[in-house]
Amino acid sequence: MSYKRVLLKLSGEALMGSHHYGIDPTVVSEIAQEVAEIVNTGVEMAIVVGGGNIFRGVKAASAGMDRATADYIGMIATVMNALTLQDALEQEGIPTRVQSAITMQQVAEPYIRRRAIRHLEKKRVVIFAAGSGNPFFTTDTTAALRAAEIDAEVLFKATQVDGVYDSDPQTNPNARLFETITYTYVLSENLRVMDGSAIALCRDNNIPIVIFNLRQRGNIMRVVKGESVGTLVGGTP
Repeated sequence: MSYKRVLLKLSGEALMGSHHYGIDPTVVSEIAQEVAEIVNTGVEMAIVVGGGNIFRGVKAASAGMDRATADYIGMIATVMNALTLQDALEQEGIPTRVQSAITMQQVAEPYIRRRAIRHLEKKRVVIFAAGSGNPFFTTDTTAALRAAEIDAEVLFKATQVDGVYDSDPQTNPNARLFETITYTYVLSENLRVMDGSAIALCRDNNIPIVIFNLRQRGNIMRVVKGESVGTLVGGTP
């Protein structure tokens, strides 16, 4: 099985590489190269990127900052990451558009669903920035929302681990990797693979989620081709 239209969720931390903060240009270039290979096969790809490598709203709020203000700052951080990805993709020859949920007309288009779909139909990568434009929602939830809005066939969440385990693999060497798992199980067991609201939104719209390790080069192409990589979250809505 291969997919025609997909949404890739990248965390801000994925852009850090071995750094403790900010952006590693080498890592961004490697991601762009993988995405370019996929787009050149005819797959329509949208991307939602986080901002945790620059600013994490929840962390700032826990330190005393107003939560809404902290979240807005985090949204702006995602725009910085989106522009970085756009530049890297266009250096690979891939036409790319950044659509921001917060109006920044000098650097990005406003988010307009029909325009985003048209870009995808023209084989342009669309990067959704600034989250949903609302505080108190994460970029995981944004990824689920945008996937539903653009009629993506699947949501790919790129992480630093191989998938969903029955326990923490860093503390339990015998932890078992799930190949498939249901939305309901993830929610009932409070598995922190994605926010509960993101899982519920995908469940209600019957959008499968594939959680996989971004660090292994070639994994994005493998999951797009439908190979058994990581953990597939799905089941009856």
